[in-house]
Amino acid sequence: MSEDYKELTIETLSTRLGDINTLKARLGDDPNLWTSNEVGDGNLNLVFIVQGPKGKLIVKQALPYVRVVGESWPLTLKRAFFEHEALVRQAERTNNLVPEVYYFNQKQAILVMQFMQPHVILRHSLKDGIKHKNLAHDMGIFCAQTLFRGSSYSLTAPAFKADLAIFSDNVALCNITEDLVFTDPYYDADSNNINSPALDAVVSDLRKDVELKIAVQILKAKFFTQNETLLHGDLHTGSIMVTQNETSIIDPEFATYGPIGFDVGMLLANFWMAYFAQQGHQTTDDNRDDYRKWILKIVEKIWISFTQEFSNLWQTERNGILFEDKLFKDQGHQNASDEALTQLLTTIWQDAIGFAGAEMIRRTIGLAHIMEIDTIEDIKARANVEKNCIAMGRKLITQSKKFENIDNINQFIVKIEKDSKL
Repeated sequence: MSEDYKELTIETLSTRLGDINTLKARLGDDPNLWTSNEVGDGNLNLVFIVQGPKGKLIVKQALPYVRVVGESWPLTLKRAFFEHEALVRQAERTNNLVPEVYYFNQKQAILVMQFMQPHVILRHSLKDGIKHKNLAHDMGIFCAQTLFRGSSYSLTAPAFKADLAIFSDNVALCNITEDLVFTDPYYDADSNNINSPALDAVVSDLRKDVELKIAVQILKAKFFTQNETLLHGDLHTGSIMVTQNETSIIDPEFATYGPIGFDVGMLLANFWMAYFAQQGHQTTDDNRDDYRKWILKIVEKIWISFTQEFSNLWQTERNGILFEDKLFKDQGHQNASDEALTQLLTTIWQDAIGFAGAEMIRRTIGLAHIMEIDTIEDIKARANVEKNCIAMGRKLITQSKKFENIDNINQFIVKIEKDSKL
């Protein structure tokens, strides 16, 4: 393979990768019999499904620019390195919830991974009203295990600092998060993508809300300074692949160290947005009422699964540099350790709510939206859904401490939709 970076194409892929033994073992020895199809529908990368006589796999290559914008927005290729390093750690820290990595070439920014079949992107299921049996349990477990085991509650000081040093260099993608999530929606940034004129008045009102903007900047400061654990960094329903019974989490190229509540909040926000989006996809034959209830139940079960597994790991794997047993359990202060866990989970919950609100606003008026809303054909219905997302996002950000539990929020979301029905 050439030492100089070069974009893969359908025509060149088999030639350029055909001498790699790990690929031939899974596709077949003759690269001339391989076929490929470019399927990338994300914002950043090329993604190919490659098939040979023996099977299929995924080839992903980072581009030196933001794909959704073009070459006018250059972007480092090193993000492929961070994705590879994150996938390796996630595979070690959780069981069968990320695709297996077969090959990595940092110079060419190429990752070759397990082809997840018959998995589909969760967003498509949420648009089409399809349920998945183990989704909530798997996502709660994934969040708890990766976020706990990547933290200083689990890792020794040298291990934690070594990982922190690696992922703190993911500057370019962190800058995207800091800008697109916490900054750009709150002023007239060129990157914003607003459903105008339907949302003009709502957006104008949002940008006049000083209390909101202060609260968002506090969230930005948390993301920027609180290096609690290794985050997925972009955990939304477009980064989750599912079957009826299986779940796989993909695309951790935004991986960085940050507050535990960030990943949790991003994830929950995307389900709440999908809840609102059902209004635009229902028909007289399919009113989606049952599916709305299912989405809210998924959110509830994710949080329950997360807290249960996080608590279990706190009791059984707290081997890091914080809250060591020699200060608590070994001196008969088990109750103090339990109280520390309660306080930590409360902080994670409040952070998650705020981050969820920021995600809902940026996915509505920022650069990257969600497919479930953007595919609503009725313009009036789409605008109504977007207004609901903004209203809920503002509430979550400015009044996070008033929501004591998931049920409080789920009741609030039902009220927002009921009050706004067309």
